[in-house]
This record gives sequence, C-alpha cells and structure tokens, in this order.
Amino acid sequence: MSDFVKRTTAKLNTVFGFFILVVVLFCIKTYIAYQTEFSLGVKGGVQQFLLAVNPIPAALLLFGIALYFRGRLVYWLMILIDLIQTSWIFANILYYREFSDFMTFSVIKGSGNVQNNLGKSVGQIIHPTDFFVYLDVILLIALLMTHVIRVDSRPFKRRYALTVSVLAFSLMGAEYGMANADRSGLLTRTFDNNYLVKYLGLNEYAAFSVYQTQKQSSTRAHANAGDLQSVKNYLKHNRVGDNPAYFGTEKGKNVIIIHLESFQQFLINYKVDGKEVTPNLNKFYKNQNTLSYDNFYNQVAQGKTSDAEMMLENSLFGLPQGSAMTEYGTQNTFQAAPAMLGQKGYTSAAFHGDVPSFWNRDNTYKSWGYDYFFSSQYYKEKSDYTVGYGLKDKIFFRDSAKYLQQLPQPFYAKLITLTNHYPYELDKQNTDFPATKTGDKTVDPYVQTAHYLDEAFGEFLTYMKQSGLYKNSMIVLYGDHYGISNNHRAAIAQLLGKKKVTSYDLAQFQKVPLMIHADGLKGGIQHTYGGEIDVLPTLMDLLGVKDNNTIQFGNDLLAKNRSQTVAFRNGDFVTPQFVKQGSTVYDTKTGAVIKPNATQKKTLAREQNHVTSELSLSDRVIQGDLLRFYQLKDFKSVDKTKFNYKYTNGIQQLKDAQKSEPTSLMAKNHGKATADYKTDAPELK
Repeated sequence: MSDFVKRTTAKLNTVFGFFILVVVLFCIKTYIAYQTEFSLGVKGGVQQFLLAVNPIPAALLLFGIALYFRGRLVYWLMILIDLIQTSWIFANILYYREFSDFMTFSVIKGSGNVQNNLGKSVGQIIHPTDFFVYLDVILLIALLMTHVIRVDSRPFKRRYALTVSVLAFSLMGAEYGMANADRSGLLTRTFDNNYLVKYLGLNEYAAFSVYQTQKQSSTRAHANAGDLQSVKNYLKHNRVGDNPAYFGTEKGKNVIIIHLESFQQFLINYKVDGKEVTPNLNKFYKNQNTLSYDNFYNQVAQGKTSDAEMMLENSLFGLPQGSAMTEYGTQNTFQAAPAMLGQKGYTSAAFHGDVPSFWNRDNTYKSWGYDYFFSSQYYKEKSDYTVGYGLKDKIFFRDSAKYLQQLPQPFYAKLITLTNHYPYELDKQNTDFPATKTGDKTVDPYVQTAHYLDEAFGEFLTYMKQSGLYKNSMIVLYGDHYGISNNHRAAIAQLLGKKKVTSYDLAQFQKVPLMIHADGLKGGIQHTYGGEIDVLPTLMDLLGVKDNNTIQFGNDLLAKNRSQTVAFRNGDFVTPQFVKQGSTVYDTKTGAVIKPNATQKKTLAREQNHVTSELSLSDRVIQGDLLRFYQLKDFKSVDKTKFNYKYTNGIQQLKDAQKSEPTSLMAKNHGKATADYKTDAPELK
C-alpha cells in the first residue's frame, strides 16, 4: 500500500500529474452540481453519458492553457482558472435557485449588476452548502502550501501541451456530434438553456452565450432610429382598416387563448374508424358564435412554438434561424399584447405546465409585460402527471382553473397545452382512441394525443360555462405549428387519401385552426387567407383597441380590403390565386402546376416583393431592437424589474389582488370557487 501511495505521490509531483488531479476534481464537482443543484431533465443512456463526460473537454482545454507556461506559474494558473470556473458554477447555482434557469451574458450585461435581477437578497438565496464547490480549490492550495505536492520546475514540453489542446477540441466535436444526433438543431434552435448545459456542459454554454450576446450587441449597436423609417413606410402602405361591423364588439371582455400544441387543421372533422378525432373542437368550430378560419396557416420556422407566440403577442415574425424569444426576448423592447392590454386595465397571465426557462419564457414574458407566469412550479408534480414535455392536458386545465378564477377581471390569459407534442406519447390508461394505420410509428399515435387534447378541452369548456367565464370571455383557439413534418410524405398521403403528395399538398398541410368565440359574436366559417401574424390585429379590433400606429406586420382578418397574401418564413407564399413553393407555382384552387404568363409573372413578382419586404423588415425590428426608438401614444415602456414569476411571489400577488382588485370570480363569490372542475383523468382517482 505504501508503494502505491509513493507512486501516486510521485506522479502528482509532476506538472502533468497535478494537471490530471485538477481536471478530475473539477469534473467530479461539476457532475455533482449538475445532479444536486439543477433540474436538467436527463433521460436515457445517451443523455446520462453526456452529462457525465461533458465537463471533460472544456476542463482539458482551459486547464491546458497553463501547460504552455513554466515553473510555479503553471500551478497557480491552474488554481486561478479553477477559481474562475468554480465562481461561474457558484453564480449559476444561486441564479438557478431563483429563476430555474442559467445566467446569460445578456442578462449580466443588461442588468449591470446580477443581484438587481434577483427577487431576494443574495443572503437569503445562499445556502452554506453552496460553498462546497470551492472545496477542491481550497484542497489544491493546501496541498501546494504544505508541500504535500511539490512544484515540478521541469518544463512541460510544448508539443504535449498542444496535444492536450487538440484532444480537447476533438472531444468537443465528438460530444457535439452525439448531442446533435440525440437533439437535432441544438445550437440553431436553442430551445432551452437547460438543454445546452445538459448536452454540452456549463462552460460550452457560457461560450455560446457570449457568442450570442456579442452577435446581438453588434447588430443592436449599428441600429438607429432612422432604421424605423422604412418599416413605418411599409406599414403605412400596407395597413388596412378595421371592420366596423366587428370593431369593439368584445370590448371589456376577458381574453382566453388556448394554444393547441402541434394541432393541424386537417384534424377538424377527421375520422378514424368512423370516430371523430376531435368531437368537442368540431362542435366549437361550427358554433354560430365562433369565427372559424379554414385557410389559416402556421408561419413558423426553427423557433416553432416560440415563433407562434412571437406572432400571436407581437405580430412580428420569428427569425429565419433560431428563436427570437431565446435570442432577443430578454433584452429587447416590445409592445406586446399583455403590456398593451395591461395599460388598459387588463390583468395578464400565461399558463404552461413545463419548466419556465423553455424557449426563454421566464425572461421574454417579462419583456412582454405578463403580470403572472404559472409554470411547472405552480402545479403539483407526480410521475404519472406528466408525459413528454410536461403536464398532461387534463391535469393542466384542472389545476390552471384555480389560478384563473383568482385573476382580476378583465384578464388576458394564454394556456399552452403540451400533450399533443412529438413524439405523441400517451400511457395506456389515457388511450381510448384508435391510432391510424399508415405504418409510420411517428404519425400513427398523433390522432390519439389529439383526441386526448380534445377531451381535455371539452372538460375545460364545461368548467368555463359553469363558472361564468364563458359568457364574459372571448375564447381563442389556435394551432401553433404542424404536428407531422414533411419528412413523412407516404403517411401524409394516406391520411389525406391520396396516392402521393405534391409540394402543393404539403403547403396546404401547413394549415392550422383558428377559432374566435364570444357570446353573441356573429360567427361562421371564414374562407379568407391569413396566418398567425394576423391574430393580434384581429383580436385588438374586436376588443376596440385602436392600433393604427403600432409596428405590427399582420392585418385584421375581418377587414374587407386585406391582401390575403400569407408569407412563409422561407420566402414562399400562398394567396387565393397562387401557391408558390420554391420555383414551382400552383393554382390554389386546383393544385395544378402553372406556367405563368406575362401578367401572372408580374403578379407573382409583386407578391414575392411584398413577402420578402415584410420578412426582412420584421427581422430588422427584432435584430436591431428598433422598438426602443419608437414611442406609442398612451403606451409606457415595460419595466421588466416589476415582474417576478417565482411561486412564492405569484401566490402572494394573487392573494393581494383579491383585496386590491376584487373583480376575480372568487372575489365576487366571497372567496369561494364558482364551479367545481370535473375531469375523468385516471391519475386523479
């Protein structure tokens, strides 16, 4: 045993031996922090493996910097690098405890002082055990100071140091390859900071955050108020007026928006084995007080759900790559629906049964002016309550109702469903509908989760009627994006009853539902062509909110003189006359390929110019943060520091509101619920 100790000590008394010790201790403590301080949602062998090894490449690279130096400096540089990296871990532990998210350099840069971004004093957030992350640093210093480990003054060969650096970069490449295979688009779509840390590591996440912040800062720095002129000119030329028959008909009513995850229009009235997939939604779609749109398209790109939310709340397009919410949601200035209605007496709240950091909602919602954000921390969590990306819809709606009935009225509330999300998983106890039989394992369960969503909506609709919300609310349902991608052409053909599908069919397959319902509203199936960019102006006109001077790229779907050109994020488009997909043009009504004549070429060129202009100008607004230069009349810029979505703050805020603004359902009913929520969710029995 003593020989082993001697051999080990001898190795540690070399530069390389000390280097390996530092790397091993750092990686161990990082992994312990991953497991004990953060909720990364690690699932499966690949993710577990990547979590264990992801600290290694960056540790080799950063500590390897010291190997290029000589003497005592090598040792103390390793200690200094360890101290810096450890402080980054420590800071993220504190920040994550408050916000369930990792620090970004845009947050640090934007706040000036990170402590100002915390809802409590740092002293209240810190736990004594947090300082254990510094234990290895203290140990290494002690070993050096007591000469248990002696400094090796022999020079470490540069070629060996270079080998370590090359190895580090090679391991990073391999790590990214495995990560991207398990979660495609990891860096381009940037779903969630938790994903980046889980797959790549805290240091790689920091580097990516620096890159994003620098890219955004560069674009923002070169933008100025003059850049808005071309935007205003375009909007002035293309803005249409409201429809007097509908303007203000729903003024003062609550707005309840139900975000139908991955829900496509073809599901409406669709049957499997003679059974309706969505009987409740079908009935709602056909209701005489529902405005339903059968030519309404999703317009998302890589940001998918986040792109849909950006258009819904702001009438600004998502970005051609990545997600505007994750890249610009924290720092940018917005004039979003929650803030606009909030300054007209509305309470605003978003409901989502997943972690608050997904798509950077926890920061973006503050920029948009949401008073409340009820995320996963507000819902009771059990293993069988969740599936896929979060809380099952039946449980989500039931548990959301208790918060909804406490919101001061009028309110603007958005409820984001989750169960009908790829890969369309549902346990047997909730599966009571037949799958399709296309032979595509991804596609066939899609109707089962859609049917479950429909049942959940039916229960929520019953609650709204019994509670009194139904009569005093404008209820909006919309599909955020496609559920079945174009990669499943054979299965799509079977679903549509065709031998094969063309690009025209795939364009039509991008339709998602939009339904706007209110008691007394003159409804019916609307055939006008539109997209998600048009929802906000439509809702504002129904609520009687004049928005003639807003920077919004959509137009009221009820307006008589709107152009009906629907832009897709890749530059293709649909009009009542043409469907343009790449270089091919189709007749919208028949699907036949068109060889444009001279007149049609002029029309197509004009439409293409319109589409290219609105997409590029919208990008300019977001990437240059141009709304910071634009002051709307009677609108105050959002003060992000006013909002804190942590559970304790939100609950206290609701309690205080019952006294200061006693207009909620419960406040009006002497603190009691106006209806019991009924669900057949088997998990609750």
